[in-house]
Amino acid sequence: MEALLQQHLQDNGDPAKLITELVGKIRPRKARDAGYAVHMIQALCHILGMRPEFRAGLRDALLELLGTRKPVSLYVESGVLPNTGFFSELHRRISHKILPDAIDAGYLKDILALIFIRQDDDVWVLAVPDTVWLELLVALRFDEQPVEAGLPLPLRGILDAILVLSYRISSIGLEPELIRNEPALEEFASPFLTQNDEVGEYLEQFALAWQNPELEWQDEKHILVLLDQCAQVIQRVRRTASRFGTSISLTFLLQRLTQQLTRLEILLAILSALRRDKTGLGAQPLFVWLFKTLVRGECRKNHVRQYWQESLELLALRVTENASRTGEHYIATTRAEYFTLLRSAMGAGLIIAFMAALKLFVARQQFPPMTEALIFCLNYGLGFMLIHILHFTVATKQPAMTASSIASSISESGGKNRDLESLSGIIVQTLRSQLAAIVGNVLVVLPMAMLIAWSIFAVSGTHFITPEKAHHLLADIDPIHSPAVFYAAIAGVCLFLSGLIAGHHDNLAMYNKIPQRLKQLRWLKRLLGEARLARVANYVENNLGALAGNFYFGCMLGGVTAIGVLFGLPLDIRHITFSSAYLGFSLIALHFTLAPKEILLAVLGVMLIGLTNLMVSFALALSVAIKARKVTFPHWGILLKSLGRHFRQHPLEFLFPPKTDVAGSCPDCTEQQFHPK
Repeated sequence: MEALLQQHLQDNGDPAKLITELVGKIRPRKARDAGYAVHMIQALCHILGMRPEFRAGLRDALLELLGTRKPVSLYVESGVLPNTGFFSELHRRISHKILPDAIDAGYLKDILALIFIRQDDDVWVLAVPDTVWLELLVALRFDEQPVEAGLPLPLRGILDAILVLSYRISSIGLEPELIRNEPALEEFASPFLTQNDEVGEYLEQFALAWQNPELEWQDEKHILVLLDQCAQVIQRVRRTASRFGTSISLTFLLQRLTQQLTRLEILLAILSALRRDKTGLGAQPLFVWLFKTLVRGECRKNHVRQYWQESLELLALRVTENASRTGEHYIATTRAEYFTLLRSAMGAGLIIAFMAALKLFVARQQFPPMTEALIFCLNYGLGFMLIHILHFTVATKQPAMTASSIASSISESGGKNRDLESLSGIIVQTLRSQLAAIVGNVLVVLPMAMLIAWSIFAVSGTHFITPEKAHHLLADIDPIHSPAVFYAAIAGVCLFLSGLIAGHHDNLAMYNKIPQRLKQLRWLKRLLGEARLARVANYVENNLGALAGNFYFGCMLGGVTAIGVLFGLPLDIRHITFSSAYLGFSLIALHFTLAPKEILLAVLGVMLIGLTNLMVSFALALSVAIKARKVTFPHWGILLKSLGRHFRQHPLEFLFPPKTDVAGSCPDCTEQQFHPK
């Protein structure tokens, strides 16, 4: 590093080249090796402390970069979402990851991208403690720099960036999407517009007071109050969106606005610190924060995965909250609700037996593959919709919904023992509700399938399925000699996706005001009448998500096998209720002549298929719900101990609710109306 500094002084070289080479010396081979970077920065501090000419040369190079290269785009855009929209930015990141941007050395933003050229440079920059970066700033001794009479160029860049940010914030405040969710912005003075006037006056007075010590400084307190009001508007819009739905564009807009407000506040804080001390000593911690933020933004500007995750995070939260409200209806807290759930599951088993029979009948007709797949999709999709309309319950539909309810409870618990006990109670209620649904489904679907097969044989004299088909169906659910468990996991993924689809359509119905728009259709009002149309619109409002989720789930079950055949992939599905039905058909076709080992394998296969369906869908749904809420829950061990203690003290509660479900129950859950779907 000494040689680099010496060469720069001798040649009066390019400041960007000097800093790039110094960063190359500091950069560790492995980005996570922050210790190496700390050691090199401290070594540089020692050199600067011992050699004043090196210190002055590096300080002048930094100031020249900050003053002669255009800095506004760096301060305003790095680490802030653009205004091009979600999909446009996604396309830009993918294309620029393949073919990077052309570098314009006149912009400080591009210079920073040249200095921190590796995509993982932000890892070690962020890992180096702030105190070490502050040591480097102290070693540069900016207080030795003569104070200019006029406004320094680096400071002028910060003023320009603040003004641009203020303009952009005020323009977002006029966006129709924002005003739609916060009509008060049109009726009263908008803080988004008012802050722009205040910022303009503040910057003008700041520039005059910097050059004329006799003028009194104006503080930024009123601007901060207005920015706080803007942040409150954002919170109100988010609360409105949680009730009435959101969209990708609104989510994107609120994220960008929040980032711009944060960036404006930090730049104003830097001006405030410089106002108190023109040497910049008081602003150095803010410089470090801004430096880390800008490096992180530049290094990750083309990260596709992170962008996708961050941009959809709030939208995922809205979707999972809708699923959470649905999931509350799948949790039985009292004996009355338990038996209601059991009966609704038995009703679903009745319909699924006929769906399975229709599926086998269609498969026997030897339709063309695409026609067969379409009929399978309609059979499953319309059947599941009918189950929902009749208020019946499919056991495997529960986890994708109840997982969001549990995630919501985790988010609210905060790790308190009292709340953890309540959370364990909710999990116990969920487990026994799930068991009741499984028992209800299988208890009916198996004998009903046997009854259908026996009735056809009694009437026609021929079996519904041939013995060869029966052996084939039994082989499909064999957990040892077939990939039945793997196929059950695929069905679990489909169940998880159906839960997200249901939440998305619930959100869509609220955000686009579909029920209200239905009521405005004149031809539909003439056809149904105003009262009947109101009931239809109300039903759509409360059930659109569930109907869509069930239909698409059926399409996924019917289409996975066709996709596997089309692309030559080992794809298929196994679902506990249909597997139970196929077992029933096979037993009649084979006249119950199965060996005990074959029966045990079939029963084991059905059980493992059901367990895999539930575990995969529940794990995926819980993971997404927790990530969407940004929940960190370090108390899994305590929660498991609480569940173990509950099992030792009240083992039967895992199977059947007590007469009065008090221990461990959620106070809110007991007040909710139970409606099995």
